Amino acid sequence: MNNKILNVVSVYFSIPFFFGEQLTYFKERGYEIHIICSPSNKLKNYSKIHQFKYYEVPILRKFSIINDIKAVFKVYKYIKKNNIKTVSGHTAKGSLIAMIASFFARTPKRLYFRHGFYYETSTGLKRLLMLNIDRFSSLLSTKVIGVSPYVIEKSIELKLTKKEKLTLLNIGSCNGVDCKTKFNPRLINREELNSLKRKLNIKDTDFVIGYTGRLVKDKGVEELIDAFNLLEKKYKDIKLLLVGPEEERNSISNDTKSYMDYNKNIIRTGLIDNNIEYYYACMNCLVLPTYREGLGTSLLEAASMQIPVLTNSNTGSRDAIKNKYNGFYIKVEPNDISKKIEIYINDKKMQIEHGKNGRNFIINNFDQKIIWKEIETKLYQ
Repeated sequence: MNNKILNVVSVYFSIPFFFGEQLTYFKERGYEIHIICSPSNKLKNYSKIHQFKYYEVPILRKFSIINDIKAVFKVYKYIKKNNIKTVSGHTAKGSLIAMIASFFARTPKRLYFRHGFYYETSTGLKRLLMLNIDRFSSLLSTKVIGVSPYVIEKSIELKLTKKEKLTLLNIGSCNGVDCKTKFNPRLINREELNSLKRKLNIKDTDFVIGYTGRLVKDKGVEELIDAFNLLEKKYKDIKLLLVGPEEERNSISNDTKSYMDYNKNIIRTGLIDNNIEYYYACMNCLVLPTYREGLGTSLLEAASMQIPVLTNSNTGSRDAIKNKYNGFYIKVEPNDISKKIEIYINDKKMQIEHGKNGRNFIINNFDQKIIWKEIETKLYQ
């Protein structure tokens, strides 16, 4: 059996989220893991920790015919040189490059991971172009893995992939959650948590509404901030904790940015690379009012930390929670968001109950080893 696996992604940022400890797990099971992504000064050290081979190829997020042809050729040569029989493509551009290169290399297993629909909020010619690129990547693959039932259903509805080619890992995800050694509330060090709270100016009496992810329009950040504004008019001792980087692409409005700068109860941390579980431990609930989502990793991580979660029911994030069991579905609209958060502000017992329910939901369905075993049996063997 050829046990060489090549994963192709656009940028290093995706690697810890899409793979993480999965890389070491498959290495220990006798697989030879390779990763191709754009150059990064973090890649060498990460490869030593997780024991995989890597090759740097510039893969731009935007389309560039010359650069993209060069990338395809380099990936093709790498596949042939290393005699790789399984290629996985992740992220829109990484998948496109991977599927073209592996198709021409006649790679037997060409796995396209569809993490969502990056054009879901696009319109007109741009949407049509992105749809057809997605269809093309799917056509060249031998199997398409949807990260949620929503992604599977939408793939069929949009006629992106034939039903028989689609695969779901358990009930969703591409990597699962480390709910035992990382996102485990029992392992939180109380002194470290208190130190972080002091740093963030969070009091024990504060009700903390959390958000984790990129601070962009498509994630519903503006509606969340408007909802917080409504809540502040009714309640004291509430904070909004925004964990994640701001981006120029799909940027939130200048008015929203000004309000965030002005309001001392809105806490922004920027990108957090390490110990993000401590930021979840500061929260009383997590809200992801997104307009587009394949599944919603932050929802899974928060639920594993016994945090109730709220999200939109019209995207893949609906599959990351159980409505009225460990959270609530919300409309991406300030009034509805604020009303659902208010339930937890006024009902501590429900907040605790939903938190416990959420952790059980994650352990039973999204534990990382459940997903890894699915990857091995459904994709690698």
